[in-house]
Amino acid sequence: MSRVTTSPAATDAALRRDCANALRVLAMDAVQAANSGHPGMPMGMADIAEALWRHHLKHDPADPHWLDRDRFVLSNGHGSMLLYALLHLAGYALPMQELRRFRQLGSLTPGHPEVGHTPGVETTTGPLGQGLANAVGMALAEKLLADEFNRPGHEIVDHRTWVFLGDGCLMEGISHEACSLAGTWRLNKLVAFYDDNGISIDGDVKGWFGDDTPGRFEAYGWTVLREVDGHDFAMLDRAIEAALESDRPVLICCRTRIGQGSPNRAGSAEVHGAPLGEAEIALTRAALGWTAAPFEVPEAVRQAWSGLERGAARRRDWQARFSAYAAEHPALAAELLRRCEQPARLDAAAEAALEAACRAAEQRAAPVATRKASQDVLQLLGPAMPELLGGSADLTGSNLTDWKGHRPLTGEKTGNHVHYGVREFGMAAIMNGVALHGGLRPFGGTFLTFCDYARNGVRMSALMRLPVVHVFTHDSIGLGEDGPTHQPIEHAASLRLIPNVDVWRPADATETAVAWRESLRRAQGPSCLLLTRQAVPHVGSGRPRLDDIARGGYVLRRPAGECVVLIATGSEVGLALAAAELLAADGIPARVVSMPCVEAFERQDETWRRSVVPRHLPRLAIEAGSCGLWWKYVGEDGDVVGLDRFGESAPATQLFRHFGFTPEGVAARARRLLRVASPAVPSASSGEAELAAIAR
Repeated sequence: MSRVTTSPAATDAALRRDCANALRVLAMDAVQAANSGHPGMPMGMADIAEALWRHHLKHDPADPHWLDRDRFVLSNGHGSMLLYALLHLAGYALPMQELRRFRQLGSLTPGHPEVGHTPGVETTTGPLGQGLANAVGMALAEKLLADEFNRPGHEIVDHRTWVFLGDGCLMEGISHEACSLAGTWRLNKLVAFYDDNGISIDGDVKGWFGDDTPGRFEAYGWTVLREVDGHDFAMLDRAIEAALESDRPVLICCRTRIGQGSPNRAGSAEVHGAPLGEAEIALTRAALGWTAAPFEVPEAVRQAWSGLERGAARRRDWQARFSAYAAEHPALAAELLRRCEQPARLDAAAEAALEAACRAAEQRAAPVATRKASQDVLQLLGPAMPELLGGSADLTGSNLTDWKGHRPLTGEKTGNHVHYGVREFGMAAIMNGVALHGGLRPFGGTFLTFCDYARNGVRMSALMRLPVVHVFTHDSIGLGEDGPTHQPIEHAASLRLIPNVDVWRPADATETAVAWRESLRRAQGPSCLLLTRQAVPHVGSGRPRLDDIARGGYVLRRPAGECVVLIATGSEVGLALAAAELLAADGIPARVVSMPCVEAFERQDETWRRSVVPRHLPRLAIEAGSCGLWWKYVGEDGDVVGLDRFGESAPATQLFRHFGFTPEGVAARARRLLRVASPAVPSASSGEAELAAIAR
C-alpha cells in the first residue's frame, strides 16, 4: 500500500490545536446561526477528526468519487457540522456560504449528512447505528473486490473504512448485528472511533447504558484499543498507527468531553442538541484563544487543513499503479472500472441471462412457487453476473437465494453468497453499505413478515436511491401452518408506502423473471420481491407480455362485452382468472388485470393506466393482505377481497377457503358488486352460501 501521510510528530502542536479548534468554532457558529443542531459531538470529537483527517485519511477533495479513496462514515450523524467543517476545510466543493446556511432549505448542509447531496458525504446517516452497519458493508465490499481484482505486485483495491460513532449507535441493536459479522469476517480495513463521552440527550448514560463495550467488541473478534484520551494528540496518533497494523477490525475507545471548550456546558447534556447561545460562545472563544470572527478561519489554519495537494498526490500515485496494472491485466482493469461505474449498469452477459430467464419462464406451464421461480432466474444469472452478491438471514433453504456454483462467504474465504444469520436489520444496512461502496450488486432474503425488522434499512436504501434487491418470501397466509406470527398481512401495503421503493408481487414464473430483470436494471432505488411459498399456476397464454409486465399492471384477460374488472396481484391472479371462468359460465364477462408492481404502474402515462383499469366499469381488487391501498383503484363503488385481520395456523388451502380466497367466493363478491349497479345480474347459490358462511 502506498499511503502519503503527514507526520504528526513533526507538526507544530499549537497548529494542531488551532486546526481542531477551527472545527469546534465552525460547528458552534453554524448551529447558533441556524438556532438548531448538535454542537456537542463536533466539539468533543474535533481532536480525533484532526488526527485522522489531516494525517491518515486517503482522499482527494478534487475527486470525491476516486475509486480507491478511504471511506469516512459519520455514524453519529446528528453531529453533521463536524463533517461539513471537515469537508469545507479539506477543500471539497462546499463553500463557507453553505456552512452559514446550515439546516436551511436548499442548502448543501442539511441537518444530517445526505449522500449524493453534499460532496464528500459517503452515506446518509442519522438513524443511529446504521452508519456503522453501512461501514461494515463498505469494508466487506473492499475485501471482496481486493480478493477478486488484486494481483501480486498490484494492490489496486486497498483502502480503509473509518467510522465515528457514539453511545447511541452502540445502544441500537443493529450495532450488535453488524459488528458481530464484521468480527466474523475479519474486516481488518475497518476502524471505528468510539466517542465515549457518557452523555446522551437524557443526560448521563450510566443509568441506562452500563455495557462493557470494550469487552463486547473483543468478544466479537475485534481489536480494541482501550482508554485513549480523545483530546491527546500523541495518544490518538499511537492508536491510529496501532489500528493500521491489526489483522482484525478495530475499535478505538476515545474518552472525550462533549462540548469540549465550552466553559459552562462541556460535559453536560445541555450542549448535546441545542445552540450554546451568544454569551457562552463568546466565553468559549476566549477559552480557546480564538479571535477570528464567526465563519472566518485564519489563513495559516486554512492552509494546514487543505487536503488538495496531498489528495492529488495520492490519487496520481494510484493512477500510475493502476495504469501498470491495466497494462498487465487489461481485462481485469476494464471489468473493475465497469463494475464501479455510478450509477451501476448491467453488462451484456447479465442482460442476456435475464432475457433467457424470461423466455424459459414463459415456456413453463406447470405450477411453481414464485420463490422457486426466483431461484431459477438466479441459476442463469449467477454465473453471468460476477458482481452479484446474494445472501439470506438464516433462511437460504426457504428463501432460495442461492444458486449452483455459488461460493459462501466465511471468515477464511471470500465468496458471492452471504450467510447473514438471524440479522434482518443488519443485513439490510450492510447491503446498503455494499451498494454505496460500488463494485457489487447486493440482494438478500428473509420472510416477508420479518421485513419489519429490516424496514428502516429498506427506507434508508430508498432515501439514498440504492439499487438493492430485497427478496421477501412466504408472502401471505399461503405459508400455512406457522400461523399469524409468520403470516404477513399489512407488510406489502407498508412497503408500498415507502417512497422510491418498487414492490413486486409476481403471479407466476414469468412475472418473477421480469421482476428480477426490472429490479436489476433499476439503478436509482431498491426493489422488493414478494414471493410465494406455495405453488401458483402459470397465468399466461403464450402471447407476448414481457413489456406489459414491466409496466407494473396489464390486462391479462379481456373478453368481449366485459362488465366488471378483477384486479389482482401475486398468488391471487390465478384466483381471479378462475373466478372469471365461473362468471363467464353465468354470462358475466370479466376483465382480469394483473398488477405485479403498483409503483411501476403509477409511473406509466394516464392513457396506459386508464386502458388497463377503466373507470366506467365496476372494479374488484383481490389480494391476501391489507385492503387499504386498493380502494384507490376500485373507487367508492368498488370492492376489495382482502384481509384486515391476522391469520390462523392451518394448511394453506384451508386458510384461503376460510378467509374467502376461493374462485367461488371472489365470483360471488363480483356478482354482489354488479347487483349494486344492475339488480338483474344473476347470483350463484354456491358462492352466496360461501359468502354467508364467511360473514357468520
